[in-house]
Amino acid sequence: MKNVTVYMGPRCNFCDAAKRLLQRNSIPYKEINIALEEGKREEMLIKSKGKQTIPQIFFDEYHVGGYKELREIEKNGELINILKKAKV
Repeated sequence: MKNVTVYMGPRCNFCDAAKRLLQRNSIPYKEINIALEEGKREEMLIKSKGKQTIPQIFFDEYHVGGYKELREIEKNGELINILKKAKV
């Protein structure tokens, strides 16, 4: 299964919703708080090609986007299949 990384920040309802969605689907994830961890905001900007909103979600190096994109993948029934594929 792919590694899931969620770049998030404080008081972010969409970040909380993304984490709940992943937990509901029993998907482990790494949480990176860009407000607390030195250099992580810049890392997120580079990986997301300049996207500044949070959350920014990645399956390995594949950039999913934010909560809305993650929710759409779940709604379409593709979430688990994408995570199990060798490449996205």
